[in-house]
Amino acid sequence: MSALPASRARRARRRLLAATALAPLLIGALAACGYGSQKEDDGKKPAAKAKGAKIDGLDSVRIGYFANVTHATPLVGIQEGLIQKELGGTQIKPFTFNAGPSEIEALNAGSIDIGWIGPSPAINGYTRSGGQNLRIIGGSASGGVSLVANPDKIKTPADLEGKRIATPQKGNTQDVALLNYLSEKGYDVDAQTGKGDVSVIRQDNKEIPTTFKQGGIDGAWVPEPTASKLVAEGGKVILDERDLWEDGKFVITNVIVSQKFLKEHPKVVEAVLRGSVRTNDWIKANPDAAKKQVNAALKNLTGSQLDAKVLDPAFKNVDVTNDPLAKTLRDEAEHAVEAGLLEKPELDGIYDLTLLNKVLKAAGKPEVEDAGLGAS
Repeated sequence: MSALPASRARRARRRLLAATALAPLLIGALAACGYGSQKEDDGKKPAAKAKGAKIDGLDSVRIGYFANVTHATPLVGIQEGLIQKELGGTQIKPFTFNAGPSEIEALNAGSIDIGWIGPSPAINGYTRSGGQNLRIIGGSASGGVSLVANPDKIKTPADLEGKRIATPQKGNTQDVALLNYLSEKGYDVDAQTGKGDVSVIRQDNKEIPTTFKQGGIDGAWVPEPTASKLVAEGGKVILDERDLWEDGKFVITNVIVSQKFLKEHPKVVEAVLRGSVRTNDWIKANPDAAKKQVNAALKNLTGSQLDAKVLDPAFKNVDVTNDPLAKTLRDEAEHAVEAGLLEKPELDGIYDLTLLNKVLKAAGKPEVEDAGLGAS
């Protein structure tokens, strides 16, 4: 698609002119969406027990995350007790979520203290609160997102016009990525309704494989393990999102904390980050064992585990990392603006990597950067 048809180019220009007018409405819609749900981990496998002295005298720390391969760090770190070990007598209370907006709501309500979450919900939450609710304090995962399609209908990205492509929800990280990609290719799509040259269908991750199998969608831009589930159903990877980023790296999962909790309990936050770093080391050193632990955690949380033909490629496609890859988050925010989902956000102060860099330095690892978006 080297040259755009004149009509599509005109529509693209009109869409860009309208983006500023649409953005305030869309921000409100994104913030109000109560997608997903939260539940306290019901303990199908007993959580690692707190042992030793409580940090800062704190009884417990409430940690949120998803039952998702891109959240391998908390899945393995909590399942194996690697994070609890760093917390001593302060007990982890884990909560699982289906989507980012509900986790942000829980953080804002004081129902959780620390969470693993995607970049778009973190950006939206921070922007919506005027920079008062959270900080990104570490990285967790990169990659693990693909455009998978029915090869009989879509053979290359040039075949997307008139097709139905699913994303997990409006305004989530994959939705922003797809809308930005379509915009760059000159397709005209209304960011709010998903209607246009390509139909963007917002659907829960767990429902997408069934809809794909039944022919209700032609493809999906989704994270792991949904992408590998679609491949197992006969889909083909049309585009690995890593191919769109410098060095093949982009943030898919961050670690966030409420600013109030960070201020009141920095030693607890530092202990969680130390557990996260050590968990990532363990995952990299023991990939086969880590893969099994991810599957065991998924079974504990959801009642089912992944087949090897899904788990193996899904786990391979996700890279755990301590680096929050701050520059890519800034780029993703710009993508949301360009797609018409967000007004230009003020992200100064969204990062506080002080404690992470302290942990990394103590472990003899290189420190990470905040792309100029650190808290003063």
